[in-house]
Amino acid sequence: MSRVLIVGAGGVGTVTAFKCAEVKAVFSDIMLASRTKSKCDRIAADIAAKYPNRTKIQTAQVDADNVTELVELIRSFQPMVLINVALPYQDLNIMDACLETGVHYVDTANYEPKDVAKFEYKWQWAYQDKFKEAGLMALLGCGFDPGQTQIYTAHAAKHHFDEIHYLDIVDCNGGDHGKAFATNFNPEINIREITAKGKYWEDGAWHEIDAMSIHQPINYHNIGERESYLLYHEELESLVKNFPTIKRARFWMTFGQEYLTHLRVMENIGITGIKPVKFKGVDIIPLEFLKEILPAPESLGENYVGETSIGCYMKGIKDGKERTCFVWNNCQHQKAYADTLSQGVSYTTGVPAMLGAKLMMTGEWMKAGVYNVEEMNPDPFMSQVGGYGLPWNEIIDIVVPFADY
Repeated sequence: MSRVLIVGAGGVGTVTAFKCAEVKAVFSDIMLASRTKSKCDRIAADIAAKYPNRTKIQTAQVDADNVTELVELIRSFQPMVLINVALPYQDLNIMDACLETGVHYVDTANYEPKDVAKFEYKWQWAYQDKFKEAGLMALLGCGFDPGQTQIYTAHAAKHHFDEIHYLDIVDCNGGDHGKAFATNFNPEINIREITAKGKYWEDGAWHEIDAMSIHQPINYHNIGERESYLLYHEELESLVKNFPTIKRARFWMTFGQEYLTHLRVMENIGITGIKPVKFKGVDIIPLEFLKEILPAPESLGENYVGETSIGCYMKGIKDGKERTCFVWNNCQHQKAYADTLSQGVSYTTGVPAMLGAKLMMTGEWMKAGVYNVEEMNPDPFMSQVGGYGLPWNEIIDIVVPFADY
């Protein structure tokens, strides 16, 4: 049994804390820390109501932009693993604090510079030698996408293919939260991601496209056909590195027309910008202001209906013959809320974060250095994740929904 420190108390942090509390045999002591301690206290109280017989969740205030504060908190609590579900801008600070205090590290999204929308692993991969020399592990991108989608790919590569040649990750939220406009995770990150240039890998090179310029209908299990847009998502970068036989890799996500109309209006008036503007003599970031007036993602769960469907279509070779495979999960928002008082998008990210940390703490995924999740053995993850609320399905030799396969 070991201690875990969770930094970040939004929707994903809520799920991560609930799921760690569920696994008392591994996570003996839990601390939840955030810039706003009252949010941590509220989550801890909700967990205590569900699990009255386990050790109370400790809470703390910390500014994850401040390495000194992080170091002091880590040293006072002495966790084995830190799960970072704060903002991606803060990843490097938290990694630095883990190095200084000798603590293993897990996150769910790659580092992003605050002043430019760049989604690349190079900054975190540069820590490989530091973590290896310190005898520490950093596990990157252990959410759903990134995260579970890469584990699905690793599972298929291990059990169903000799070589994977084509990969399409498909992500549909078929739910309805009843709001005119809201984002399912931090608006700063969500809106930066979908308004950025799209990008995909083909024939050994990256190909950049205008945002939302390539789209097609895709049929999603239990949901139906939805228009799906080609975006860039960070897991593509590590997947084509770690599976060099991949000739093309793409990522698709669904958006409703009402969502896109709201987004287009906000873009046109400049409120999605990340450059400072003067307001009454004070510099403000328009996107940060927008975040403050939109519904908090963690507030959406109670009235959310419908479900998500996320998976990986793959085509390649097995025993000299062509093969296709589809691995996916459906997650119902109401089931997620019943389990963790959170909506399904937070749930699909927080559950893998807990399980990745668990596998590190039990030694099944523990090795010094910096790694993406597909570099780990997928079997223990795939055998356990269904029991924690994210069951998966697979079909071999499926007809794929892409004409260019």
